[in-house]
Amino acid sequence: MYTGSCLCGEVNVEVSGSITSIIHCHCSLCRKNSGTAFATNGFVNTEDFIITKGQEQLSEFSFKPGRTRYFCKCCGSPVYSSNNDGKSRIRIRLGIFDSDITELVLSHNFVTSKANWEQLETSLPCYEKHEPGR
Repeated sequence: MYTGSCLCGEVNVEVSGSITSIIHCHCSLCRKNSGTAFATNGFVNTEDFIITKGQEQLSEFSFKPGRTRYFCKCCGSPVYSSNNDGKSRIRIRLGIFDSDITELVLSHNFVTSKANWEQLETSLPCYEKHEPGR
């Protein structure tokens, strides 16, 4: 079981299953949404994810049709995102977790879109788009 919360603590989440396909995404959308050089995202099964506190504090934004990002309307922390093409799972930002996770990051993705000021020094695989198999 993983637990997490937004910056102000108004939204709390639990994940009862594993986190899969964890990657560092360097695309311009993830950089803008996170305000950092990259966002670390993973997938969880929708049935394993619950909001234990603060459902009413979530706001949403859709940049692309069918894809919705949910964030705390009090502090702005990204909580998760959903995609109508894959309703069985959601994408979650790993920074929201308060508990340690056991799964590991697989790769850096969209590295050709990385910020020009970022010095990418890593032993992880790097891909121009999504990791192979996705």
